[in-house]
Formats: sequence, C-alpha cells, structure tokens
Amino acid sequence: MQTRVLGRTGLNLPILSFGASSLGQEFRKVNLDEALKSVPVAIECGLNFIDTSPFYGRGMSEVLLGIALRDIPRESFTLCTKLGRYDLAHFDFSAKRVAESVDVSLHRLGTDHLDIVLCHDIEFVEMQQIVDETIPALRKIQQSGKVRFIGISGYPMKLFKFVLDQTDLDCVLSYNQYCLQNTRFADELVPYLKTKGVGAMNAGPFAARLLTNATLPPWHKEPQAVKDACRRAAEHCAKNGVDIAQLAVQFSIAHPDITTTVAGSANPENIRNWARWAELPIDQQLLADVCKILDPVKNIGHIEGLPKNN
Repeated sequence: MQTRVLGRTGLNLPILSFGASSLGQEFRKVNLDEALKSVPVAIECGLNFIDTSPFYGRGMSEVLLGIALRDIPRESFTLCTKLGRYDLAHFDFSAKRVAESVDVSLHRLGTDHLDIVLCHDIEFVEMQQIVDETIPALRKIQQSGKVRFIGISGYPMKLFKFVLDQTDLDCVLSYNQYCLQNTRFADELVPYLKTKGVGAMNAGPFAARLLTNATLPPWHKEPQAVKDACRRAAEHCAKNGVDIAQLAVQFSIAHPDITTTVAGSANPENIRNWARWAELPIDQQLLADVCKILDPVKNIGHIEGLPKNN
C-alpha cells in the first residue's frame, strides 16, 4: 500500500485506511467474529492506520477494536480516536472531559498512547470553545506523551478555517466532502491546509453508501436529486462491468495532497476488495462518464450541526 506523510507530523500513513465505525454497529448489526477479523485483515492488507471514536457504538467500537488489536504489535499500526461527541445529541468539549475521554479511550483500546486524537463533529457546538478550551487541554495531554498529534473533524468546510485561523493543529479529518460527487475538501480547503503544513485526511469515499450499490439508509441527508444521480452513475458503472465502489475508492485515494482516505467495514472481504482496487489503474473513460452524470449535482451537500457553523 502506497503511503504519504501527514503534514508536519512525520507519520507515514497508507493512502487507504481502516475506519472502525462499523465495529460499533453504526450502520448494521455485525457478526462478532467477522468484526474482530476485519482488523487484522485490514492491517495485513496495508490499511494500518485505524480511525475510531467513543461515539461509534457509544464505546463499542473502541472496546472491540481494543480486543482485536490485543495480540498485534503496537508498532505495526497507527491509531486515531476522537473526543467530544458521545451520543447523537451529547457533546462535551470541556477540558475536564478531554482528560477523562483520553484516559477512557486508552483503556478501551489497550494502549499507552494514541497517535492522533481529533475533536469530533465540532459543528454541533460553539466552535470558539474548541479554540479556547479544548485544544489547549489536548496540548497539555500531548506534552504528557499520551497523545502524539491533535486535530479536528467534521463536515462543513467553514469549521476548519475557523479553528486554524486562531490556533495550530497537526491534522484535520473531513468526511463525505472528497468523493466522486463532492470535491469541496480539495477545492476549498486542501491548498489552505498545505500552506500551514496541516495534514489532510479524508473519510467517506462512498458518501454513506451513495457511491455503492447498497440500499441507502433512511437517515441519509443528501437531496433526492443527489441520490438519483448517484444511482444512475452506479448503473452506468455496472453496465461497464465495474462496481462504482471501486471507482469511488480509486478516485479518493488519487489526490496527492490528501494523505489518506478512511473507509469502514466490519466485513473482511470488503477490505480485501478495497486493497485490491487500490492497486488497479483507474478507468479514465469510466471516470469521465461518471463525472458527467454527477456534474448537475456536483458539490451539493447538506446542513450539518448548527446552521451558523455551515
């Protein structure tokens, strides 16, 4: 698996990484044996950067991930978790909870240090608190050695510049904003991050199943026009003998200034497919066809979190 350096951190991350949200049954009920097996399979396939959060499964993802990693040498993977979001409407970015959350995550994950900790979905709160309280608290923990690098994650593009214009970060994670249908992360933010030496990480190459052949979850927030266009794109790929998910993976990992793209599954076979697709050349004609189909809905997204943070 090809790797890229994450900003100024010195971390070499694979261009395709493993998202452990599925271990928390965020999208479907999981088979425990499959879920636990997905972790060593991901590492074996080169997806040795692992992303999780206490929000995923309300702790379940971190617990299962810790069990799956128990017999795997710590130096063979890079570990990222988050803090601040603990349930659908439960957010706490206070300095006190920052310290507690890091310690709980360390315990669940069975490790003495976290490579990256991100403030999770900060668009749902008053973002000035992240600058004034949360980041300083994380910097103190960073000095203790429990956390190596820190950053923020979320959906609206506005939140990244809001924080970075006021303080320093090591990296950021954007989701569903760099994929076949939406390239706002690369268009609007990645050049800015590059000037600051901040590592750029992407998640959601499938845009919450939009760019797959799977049935969309009922909670999917994109407008119907986006859903319809993505379905037409998937059908066009199928007629050409290609799973649109393959094209989605290949497109997302190709950007040279985005260090890694995080994709999640508790199915080991999916992970093997992704690793195989990452090694194949992208079909440029099929990509052009799909981009043409998606062009009328390009970069159309939704409001996430507080309206003023979008």
